[in-house]
Amino acid sequence: MSISIRPANLDDLPAVLEIVNHEILHSTAIWDYDTRTLAQQQAIFEGKNAHGFPFLVAVKNETIVGFGTYGTFRSKIGYRFTVEHSVYVHKDFHGNGIGTLLLKELIVIAKEQKLHTMIGVIDSENLGSLAFHKKLGFETVGHIKQTGFKFNRWLDSIFVQLLLNNEN
Repeated sequence: MSISIRPANLDDLPAVLEIVNHEILHSTAIWDYDTRTLAQQQAIFEGKNAHGFPFLVAVKNETIVGFGTYGTFRSKIGYRFTVEHSVYVHKDFHGNGIGTLLLKELIVIAKEQKLHTMIGVIDSENLGSLAFHKKLGFETVGHIKQTGFKFNRWLDSIFVQLLLNNEN
């Protein structure tokens, strides 16, 4: 399976939206209740671009099969070297290394941008995502109970972190 990773463009957003909306409706990977519109997804995309954050897509045979991005972790100036990432793979392409390719490329870009820390916030029940992040060097650094509510139940947040360099 040949997968290429490239920066997303506006024409990719309907495929990205399909991935996002599937996760909203069928998983606890995204804690939104309502599906997004194309206009909402475009605003997210444009916001990432305006702040110099990457928005990547994974492409197989001209089909978008995943995407990844990162953005502001918290808005205070002291957090400016820390980003929170998101990586999603189309439901029909899980287990093919696509998420790994996307996250590795995000890590390269983050290092090029002189960022220091990458954070992921994962539903505690998402054991696959937790294992995926551990495989890529992320450490579990926090477990906050009952921080979200979806599908009529409380959900816990697991924070994972990757230090992008060991310099202070």
